[in-house]
Amino acid sequence: MNDPTWISVLPPLLAIVLAIATRQVYLSLAGGIWLGWTILLNWNPAAGVAESIESAVRVLGDGYDARVIMFTLVIGALIATMSSSGGVAGFVAWLERNRWVTNGKRAQMLAWLIGVLIFIESNITVLVAGSVSRPLFDRYRVSREKLAYLIDSTSAPICILIPLNAWGAYNLGILNGLGVEDSLGVFLRSIFFNFYSFAAVILALAVVLARLDWGPMKRAEARAAKGEVLSPGATPMMDEGILGSGEDAPIVPRAMNMVVPVLVLVGLMPLGLWATGEGDLRAGDGSIAVLWASLGGLAAAWILLLAQRAYSVNELVKIALRGAGGLVPLALILLLALALGDVTGELGTGEYVAGLTEGVLAPIVLLPLAFVVSAAIAFSIGSSWGTFAIMIPIMVPAAAALQLDLAPFLAAALSGGIFGDHCSPISDTTVISSMASATDHVDHVRTQLPYALAGGAVATVCFAVAGAFL
Repeated sequence: MNDPTWISVLPPLLAIVLAIATRQVYLSLAGGIWLGWTILLNWNPAAGVAESIESAVRVLGDGYDARVIMFTLVIGALIATMSSSGGVAGFVAWLERNRWVTNGKRAQMLAWLIGVLIFIESNITVLVAGSVSRPLFDRYRVSREKLAYLIDSTSAPICILIPLNAWGAYNLGILNGLGVEDSLGVFLRSIFFNFYSFAAVILALAVVLARLDWGPMKRAEARAAKGEVLSPGATPMMDEGILGSGEDAPIVPRAMNMVVPVLVLVGLMPLGLWATGEGDLRAGDGSIAVLWASLGGLAAAWILLLAQRAYSVNELVKIALRGAGGLVPLALILLLALALGDVTGELGTGEYVAGLTEGVLAPIVLLPLAFVVSAAIAFSIGSSWGTFAIMIPIMVPAAAALQLDLAPFLAAALSGGIFGDHCSPISDTTVISSMASATDHVDHVRTQLPYALAGGAVATVCFAVAGAFL
């Protein structure tokens, strides 16, 4: 779309408003896609319907998008397999037997620690933390919304601070493509200015240690304290049928049946980046690496269970298919979210929002403004990575024009992308956090938003202060 206008913001805005107002995520995303293509096709609603369907088909034809959706289904199979093996139950029993987790506060601390320590890939982080912590949160009557918030706040905010993972490889690739000298050095310096990521992680820790529950989260915690796992009318993002406790497994529950597949999953991620990058982790393909890692974790789980004669191959296939089927709703949401991202790209939504910064050059204004605009883009398109691709090429020449260090400008773009993605109900990370916690997606968004806004306010002030000293 040539010279995008305010109209380009309408499709993602419609999807976001409908999702929050109606709690019907699928129809909300579909509505945004339809409006986007209707606008592009001269406001022809019938043509908009036809092109919306075709746009979803094109998502499946894109290698990156198809791998993301396949990863979702494979993870469903892995979660079901680990649950059926008694691996999760065995690990939880081991934690309690060694008195590592004996109450709700320690269960929350465990979720926070897993999020901080597993920094290879954001989706892997939330899935591991959710699988391990969810039974403990339910047992000690801590809300699943709190779990979703903790793992969402320690996934992307931690991953963006690490240069040698899929996130680092992606952003270093953009910087290299723009001809930035010493791109790794610039990225490393930008870490110190990534104020929102630090604020999100530290605030999540404070919530655990000081029980800083307010707004919708306080109500969710009060409900969970009564033994009510979900709010009235809530629809969990994961089929409860694949979350079995594992206590009815045909073998004695063993922690190794969960720990080994998870270690394989985490360990194969950097190996996949190294292989696809031909020896350079920074040049690796994150979507291929994460798919290989999840398939490797599933294979490890199968080998363990076959060696223990717990299940036959036929039974493992049935368990895996049941698990994959339980995540079909999530795969559908990701499909629609990716299709919405494509149509907002055609409309130039990101470019229009980013263009609002043009002509503002004072660092004390530009840094916080860049942060806010990046957040607005990420919130609108539901993708931090898409935001990085739009904002980094703007920040590089802006820093050069001011003859200033690129690091804080890069940090403003990255930090804003994480903030907006953290707030957006159409973000894949937000959706997967809801899924990993088996909570209602809209409930997760509502309970998390006050904390994300608090972190965003702190980051905005910090960027203004940093700009004053440039």
